[in-house]
Amino acid sequence: MSSESTDAHRAEVNGVVGPSSGEAGFLVRLQSAIADRPAVVPAARGLSHFGEHSLGWLAVAGTGAALAHRRGDTNARRRWIEAGVGAFGAHAASVVIKRVVRRPRPSHPDIRIGVSTPSKLSFPSSHATSTTAAAILLGCAAGLPPAVLPAALVPPMLLSRLVLGVHYPTDVLAGAAIGTASAAAVVAGDRLFATSRNEMSPRT
Repeated sequence: MSSESTDAHRAEVNGVVGPSSGEAGFLVRLQSAIADRPAVVPAARGLSHFGEHSLGWLAVAGTGAALAHRRGDTNARRRWIEAGVGAFGAHAASVVIKRVVRRPRPSHPDIRIGVSTPSKLSFPSSHATSTTAAAILLGCAAGLPPAVLPAALVPPMLLSRLVLGVHYPTDVLAGAAIGTASAAAVVAGDRLFATSRNEMSPRT
């Protein structure tokens, strides 16, 4: 047995946590590289509070729906409502998956935890899930090109969860994938609804 493995074994036996490696090591290196820069952690906390339980995205969707209703644009109002429903539905799906997977959040002593969390479960990131779904669906509701809002909103939210030390990289990547699938389901449902409505409309 090498001296390095012997030291690691002794550390484990004595209850001492060894050097961070793998995803934990990635978080440590990331935090060392950018977390001490001015405004990085406050900005990450702001994103965390905005995305908590998808409430920020629900507020944006609700505002858009209210404005569309005031204009009398029923199609736009439906899309804004769908954006809110999709974001919250994606969040709910992530919570269910968390309870099944039950992966603990990062806890290595080298990782700095920058914000409180409502649960101790990590996989997938609910912030990443709801933000990705919201970005896709809000972009559709606003009539923007498909990639504009996701490119602007998703990477900062994913990075913020890593900077704050509350998720592993695979947590946020899985959350983004689930959010994408959730948004795709909402878009498919909207198209099905539109097709059914057109077929039921009286022809002249």
